[in-house]
Parts: sequence; structure tokens; C-alpha cells
Amino acid sequence: MSGDNVDAGLVVTTPTDTRIVMTRRFAAPRRLVFAALTEPDLLRRWLGADGWHLIEADVDLRVGGRWRFVSRGPGGALLGHGGEYRVVDPPARLVYTERYDDRWVAGEALVEAALTEVDEGRATVLTTTLTYPSRELRDHVLRSPMARGVGEGHRRLD
Repeated sequence: MSGDNVDAGLVVTTPTDTRIVMTRRFAAPRRLVFAALTEPDLLRRWLGADGWHLIEADVDLRVGGRWRFVSRGPGGALLGHGGEYRVVDPPARLVYTERYDDRWVAGEALVEAALTEVDEGRATVLTTTLTYPSRELRDHVLRSPMARGVGEGHRRLD
């Protein structure tokens, strides 16, 4: 999947055996993009694949704080996941763990979201790096519709 464009703006690469890197540019200052990544009312407006709706968004935005999201999808399916914040550096960087309830992804990922201002602060490049404990787990995620879902959510966010 390295270098494939999943939507008009999302680029997904696999720089190592255990990492997925997703990069997307947004026409907004990074303080607004950071807010969209961390504020429950904003997250409910964009997060998830088409047909999925965020119904629970709990965010304790501090180092050691926990987050938990639950989405409802087609046929009433529920998808829950959460983790713990490791680094909170607004509006430049977030690092957190992520684990899914239903074990569609067995194990925990470490996620880093880096926000870089471009165009004199009028736009932001969001680089999200997911690190998995093994190549097998990373490849399992790559075979899933994750990239499509992220791309669909990012279009709504944009």
C-alpha cells in the first residue's frame, strides 16, 4: 500500500515492518485541527467511515488521561476503542495508545499525531504514525478497510 492515495488527500505509507504512516493536508490552522482531534463535540461531526456515527466520545486530555470512542454503524453494529494519552502538546503533537474492544485488531497500537503548520499557518499537515507490535498485525490492519474509513472521515473533517 506504500504511497497509495486512498482519497484525494490521504497518503498511506509503510516505512517500516511495524508502522503505517497516514498524511493529510487540511485547509485550517493547526489549533483548529488539534481541536477537531481532541474535542468530543467536534469528533462527533467527522470521525469514522461513511455510515458510522460516533455515539460516545470521552476524552481526558492529559498525560495519563484515558480516551474512549464508540461508533454505531450499519445494522446497529458497535465499534469501541480507547487508550491512554502519553504525550499532549497542543497544538503540535499527540501520542496515545489504541486498543479495540472486539479484538478485530489484536493488541495495542501506539499512535502519534504530528501537526505541522504550512502556508503561513493557514493550513496544517497531519501526519499520523501507527506503530504495531509486529509486521503481522500491521499487515492485518492494512488489509482492513481502515484506510478507506480514515479517508472518509478526513473528507468530512476537511
